Amino acid sequence: MICQQLIGQLSHSRLNFYPDIMTDSHMLYNTLNEIFLLLDDGDRRFFGNYELSPPRYYALYHLYEQPGISFSELSNRMFCDKSNITRIIKGLEADGLVIRRPHETDGRTLRLFLSDEGQKLCQEAMNAHRIYNQERFSDLEDIKKDNLLDGLQQLKNSLRSRLDVDL
Repeated sequence: MICQQLIGQLSHSRLNFYPDIMTDSHMLYNTLNEIFLLLDDGDRRFFGNYELSPPRYYALYHLYEQPGISFSELSNRMFCDKSNITRIIKGLEADGLVIRRPHETDGRTLRLFLSDEGQKLCQEAMNAHRIYNQERFSDLEDIKKDNLLDGLQQLKNSLRSRLDVDL
């Protein structure tokens, strides 16, 4: 509900407040931001059916994709600091979904794995999320999806390279 209110405010107040300075770049940014909020709100509601938040789901997803990943690697993949990853992992451990084990050669590093229950939940949520996304994007024609995906890939690569240089 709060996200929908924010989206409405973004859509109407900014466009009306700065009508003479809205460039294509501003409109693109605002549109992408609004889409992000809609997707995020949908994911929050969807993953709630699995007693997961989006960050908890994506932690499970990354552990599924790369068993034995370290806290640092997970932090980099999820674009958040290590203290936040530690909090997420502790909660997943308490729920019996994640196991941490010492690294075989580096005693200072811990490796993260899904438990059997975590594996099962992750696979179930991944499959259902795939179907959910097919439904969410079903209104786009295949050609439009391909063009949109190409453009968004270019934008992602450009933004990533600018961050690498700017940091």
